[in-house]
Amino acid sequence: MANHLTTVSSTQTLKLTITRRSANYQQSFADYDFIQSLKSDYKGEMYERHFKKLKEDVRCLLVKVGQSVDRLNLIDTLQCLGVGYHYKKEIQEALRIISINDYSMGDDLYATALRFRLLRQHGFEVSQDVFNGFKDDKGDFMASLCEDTKGMLSLYQASHLAFEGEIVMDEARTFTTMHLTDALKGKGIEQKLARQVEHALKLPLHWRVPKLEARWYIEEIYLRKEDMSPLLFEMAKLDYNMVQAIYQTNVKAMSKWWRKLGLGNNLSFARDRLTESFLWSIGIFSEPESGYSREVNTKVIQLVTSIDDIYDLYGTLGELELFTDVVDRWDVNAMEQLPDYMKICFLALFNTVNEMAYDTLKEQGWEITQYLKKMWADLCKADLVEAKWYNNKYTPTLDEYLNNGVISIAGSVILGHAYFSLKPKITKEALDCIENNPNVVHWASMIVRLWDDLATSTAELERGDVPKSIQCYMYETGASEAVAREHIRGLISDTWKKMNKDSISCSLFPEPFISAVLGGARISHHCYQEGDGFGDPKNQTKEQIMFLLVDPIHFG
Repeated sequence: MANHLTTVSSTQTLKLTITRRSANYQQSFADYDFIQSLKSDYKGEMYERHFKKLKEDVRCLLVKVGQSVDRLNLIDTLQCLGVGYHYKKEIQEALRIISINDYSMGDDLYATALRFRLLRQHGFEVSQDVFNGFKDDKGDFMASLCEDTKGMLSLYQASHLAFEGEIVMDEARTFTTMHLTDALKGKGIEQKLARQVEHALKLPLHWRVPKLEARWYIEEIYLRKEDMSPLLFEMAKLDYNMVQAIYQTNVKAMSKWWRKLGLGNNLSFARDRLTESFLWSIGIFSEPESGYSREVNTKVIQLVTSIDDIYDLYGTLGELELFTDVVDRWDVNAMEQLPDYMKICFLALFNTVNEMAYDTLKEQGWEITQYLKKMWADLCKADLVEAKWYNNKYTPTLDEYLNNGVISIAGSVILGHAYFSLKPKITKEALDCIENNPNVVHWASMIVRLWDDLATSTAELERGDVPKSIQCYMYETGASEAVAREHIRGLISDTWKKMNKDSISCSLFPEPFISAVLGGARISHHCYQEGDGFGDPKNQTKEQIMFLLVDPIHFG
């Protein structure tokens, strides 16, 4: 599209034609009226009272369960059903006892792998050496294990909690992936187990968003289990529906905020993705009591999206340099030089972020504006680098691209605000670490960047954009696109290993923040695995939104 910019001097009037790109983004299916129409029957004292009784009955079940394998199975089931968060203390204590008293599960591959996965997931030390007993004299995993599909699936899931350099876990992943894939082709697996294997090979449990996984597990797996507990089943369904009602209240408030802010109307070239932003916020903060954090993150993601489209699509290089300077200075008096559309965007950013900083100052006594504005300034500077690459037709090396791209993907902005939204006990040491993008945030941002590139690079290049990681690798090495994509997938896997380690060893930040960081990486898998589920949210993203915000799980 072409816009005409008129500038006036003392001697003449100049008309300059500025050509601006457009991605022709479609509107989200969930507009303001749709969101405001959401309603749920699962609210009120009657449901709360009934759920409280169910929760206590399940608590008694968790305390009474005897054998370690039975306890591990129950913990895993509670987590898969999406209700494990109600029993954090009980689960942590049970796993602590198991970690001390039950080093070996004998020759039970399923139980050994389940124990390993749950202990790693909850921060306990457990060595990969527990799997050496399943190897033959040559050091390879025993061929006979392939007959135990349930055990192989358990080992496959455990292998995705590997740390960097754990050779046994890498071997386990390769071994199980190959044989589980062959088992599916052979059609020799019982149907219910085959469904779980296919689901896991598409995306392992450790990389999935727990809230989205819970619905699938409740309806597709647990309902059909021969040993299904009616008590657990009823609790899981009711919890899901009651939390959905809370999400509806949150997203309605966010929809009103977004309409009042006015960026959707004033920046018509940018993506209007309120529900998609809220979906990401659920991925990062799913628990019902985290409503404030979901609202903060939704606001941040919406602002990030608008700014990203200004840099990627609409702004001229001169305008972008001015905008970057104004954000860096964080001064409303400096914005007079900006075009009107940028003034609106900067004021929306300035007022929203300052309000967040005010909340922290009011409630915790810490003035954090300098930390928040630095996050946004760093983001704009990284976006400006990419805009200059595009204007200069420059193709960076893969390392050069990723060093900048890990910032331009805005993970440090989203997760930085997420940290403060949790209202943690703030320390100067933690603030300094947040300011310098801690490792766990860096790895999560890298995963989002790489998944984003896998999903969006083709469309972005077609409309004219800077080369992404895939093209940088192709240009640098001469590889085909297929080989380059496989390399990027390998980088995602390697980055997960680093994040697995750092998420356990990081002691500066509270567990809810580490969980949020992992959630940020996980939601990117769901959003980008089958295409651009954010910029072009069609079937998959629409289904996820309907599951989480609209359609309850039916009883009966």
